[in-house]
Amino acid sequence: MSMPAIKITSSDYDRLDSLLARPQYRHLPAAEALRQELERAEVVEPEQMPAGVITMHSTARCVAVDEGREYELTLVYPTEADGTAGRVSILAPVGTAMIGLSVGQEIDWPGPGGKVLRLRVLEVTYQPEAAGDANR
Repeated sequence: MSMPAIKITSSDYDRLDSLLARPQYRHLPAAEALRQELERAEVVEPEQMPAGVITMHSTARCVAVDEGREYELTLVYPTEADGTAGRVSILAPVGTAMIGLSVGQEIDWPGPGGKVLRLRVLEVTYQPEAAGDANR
């Protein structure tokens, strides 16, 4: 599957770049995947970010295309992650894949038992930049 074009805010980029420099995260396989996402992203100022794009602390409704099951996921930093509350770490495979996606775009998400789920972004229900909370 080709990688969809993604956008990231300059503030998210700076915070994630700092996160990747920390010794506890630097050598994780997920850190390398996130680094690759940052390198290919279009970086924009927070006030220029379209409302339908997933940024850090955004909440999105996604659907597993094959099974029709919906998920509500909030993209957070590793220390804020809580799988039971749908708070997905940026360093989890799905978190890394979510950053910068727009409504209508799809990603492959490694699911349980090696099964790959195709997720489509249905709606960004909350985005800090659109809500005026960009300093979170």
